[in-house]
Amino acid sequence: MRPPAGARHGVGVGPGAALLRAAPAPGPLLRPPRHVAGGGVRAGAAGRAGRRLLHGRRQVGHRGAQDRADAGVAGLRAGRVPRPVDDALHGDIGALFPGDVLVLLSKSGASDELLALAPCARAKGAYLISLTSAASGADCPLAAACDLNVHLPLQGEVCPFGLAPVTSTAIQMVFGDTVIAAIMEARRLSRDQYASNHPAGKIGKTLIFKVKDVMKKQNELPLCKEGDMIMEQLTELTSKGCGCLLVVDEEHHLIGTFTDGDLRRTLKASGPAIFSLTVGEMCNRNPRTITAEAMAVEAMEKMESPPSPVQFLPVVNENNIVCGIITLHGLVSAGL
Repeated sequence: MRPPAGARHGVGVGPGAALLRAAPAPGPLLRPPRHVAGGGVRAGAAGRAGRRLLHGRRQVGHRGAQDRADAGVAGLRAGRVPRPVDDALHGDIGALFPGDVLVLLSKSGASDELLALAPCARAKGAYLISLTSAASGADCPLAAACDLNVHLPLQGEVCPFGLAPVTSTAIQMVFGDTVIAAIMEARRLSRDQYASNHPAGKIGKTLIFKVKDVMKKQNELPLCKEGDMIMEQLTELTSKGCGCLLVVDEEHHLIGTFTDGDLRRTLKASGPAIFSLTVGEMCNRNPRTITAEAMAVEAMEKMESPPSPVQFLPVVNENNIVCGIITLHGLVSAGL
């Protein structure tokens, strides 16, 4: 059902106000918006079954493309109406279906291109929302052509001529990002869902990579026994690129760690006596450890935690058996 003619809604967002507040539970967008303190809007867009499509001209259109990508990360089915509008009106508007939400971005609210598109989109059964810098009224015909208008007030562009849409597109960017954040909260988007929608880049790696994905294992591990002589293990200490030895028993239970820093301190304190010392006598028997299923970013946080940072963590299972080692260099190389 569509609201009765003349029942379209205009919402002003005042400077400093919360731009959007998500409803506790998704609701139908066709319900009239409820005003909240500060001039915000309760959004029900998260609850509609259709897709969310955006359209704007020039710089505003590029901003819409970013909002579309952000909407996809939030788990919404989002798309973009083709530009220029001639392409949309010559067949491409067939991608629009009843139940879709079409968001039209315009600074002036008087774009001929968008005004031509609006009635055609309405005939397809889409719900129309306009984001404009112009307030609803005679100077903003796009607001009258849409079911909902969101007014984003603009005092002026920072362009020295006051013409290029710099400030207005920045305001739309902030508003769009806030809408997406509110929808993520309203949909109760989990970290796993977010990660599956954004697997690339540092964001994706932070949410997806586990210790087992970046750790060294098997022949890459710098292993030694408790009774091994320190000077006999120098090759193992330096050749594996970890800066340490993992001291284990016959069943690979972790006993402790011995680092190149421990070697220097032992050499300074013991002098020639170092030739008679075993790794077990000088190793750290209470090292920080982590499991293979832990998140890689958790490993980095553990390395950097007080009382002093470390460059590696032994990876052990529930029985304290060594299954790998994760290094700070490996985490940085993985892009974390």
